[in-house]
Amino acid sequence: MDPELEAFLPLFPKADLADPVTAREHFAKLATSVPAPDTTGMAVEDRTVPADPAVPVRIYRPHEAHGALIWLHGGGFVMGDVETEHPWASRVAHNSGAVVISVGYRLAPENPFPAALDDAYAVLNWAYENAGELGIDPELIAVGGHSAGGGLAAATALRARDEQGPPIRFQLLNQPGLDNSQQSWSARNFTATPWMNRDKVTDAWRHYLGSQPVTPYAAPACAEDLTGLPPAYIATAELCPNRDEDIAYAQRLLQAGVSVELHQWAGTFHGSQAILSAEVSQRQNAELGAVLQRALAG
Repeated sequence: MDPELEAFLPLFPKADLADPVTAREHFAKLATSVPAPDTTGMAVEDRTVPADPAVPVRIYRPHEAHGALIWLHGGGFVMGDVETEHPWASRVAHNSGAVVISVGYRLAPENPFPAALDDAYAVLNWAYENAGELGIDPELIAVGGHSAGGGLAAATALRARDEQGPPIRFQLLNQPGLDNSQQSWSARNFTATPWMNRDKVTDAWRHYLGSQPVTPYAAPACAEDLTGLPPAYIATAELCPNRDEDIAYAQRLLQAGVSVELHQWAGTFHGSQAILSAEVSQRQNAELGAVLQRALAG
C-alpha cells in the first residue's frame, strides 16, 4: 500500500453495511468531517428534477462550461446524497471545467433496484431535454460515478443505448461496482481491505437487488452485448474487491469496439482518493478532471 495512504488507515471506519441506517449516519459524519471545498469560480444550485418521484440534484456550473456530467455518488447503493457528495462533485467540476449534475438517487434497501437507475435515467433525460435552459450542449453530456455510482452510470449508458435515449458522450467510471456474482479473484480474496471488502460488497448487492432478478441494468457485467456504448474511462484501485471485474469490463468493451482508457492505480484502496493530501490521490483526482475535460471538448 502507498505509505501516504497507509498512515490514514486508523482513521477510516470499519467496512460494514449490515445496518444501513447506522452506516448512513457514519458516512454522513465522515463526509462532513473533511474541509469544505472551495466553490469560488462556479455557481452551485439545488434543483428538483420532475419525475415519479422527483429527484433532487445539485448543479455545479464552472464559468463558461458547455459540456455536462451526470454524476452518481458512491455508498454501496445504501448511503450518500447530494450533501455527502459535495466534496467529490465540486472537485470534479473544478478539475474538469464541466457542469456537474450530482444526483440524489433513492437508496436501498428501502428503494431497491431499479429505483436508483430510474432516478439516474430521469436526470439524464431531463438534462438533455432542458439543455438550452441549463446552458449546456445536448451533444456533450457524459455519465459517471464512483463505486456503486459508477455501476449506475454504466447501467444508464446501457439503458440509453437500448431505449434510443439521449446520446451519451462518455462514461467516467471510477472503481465501479459492476458484478454481483463476486466470482473474480479480487472479489473472492479481498476480505480485509480498507473501506470496501468482500462482506461489504455482499451486503451492498443484497440491499440493492432485494428480490429482483439480476439483469444487466442492475449488474452491467451481466450484459452480453457491449457494442454501441459510449467511450469510457475506467479507474481501478489495486486493493479493491471491484478491481478485477472492472478490468474485465474494460477488456470486454474494447473487444466490442468501444474506446477505453483503463488506469489501475497501484498501492491504492477503494475510496482512498478522499485522502487528498496523498500524492497518488492528487494524481487520481486531477486525471478524472482532465479525462472528462478532453472527452467533452466537442
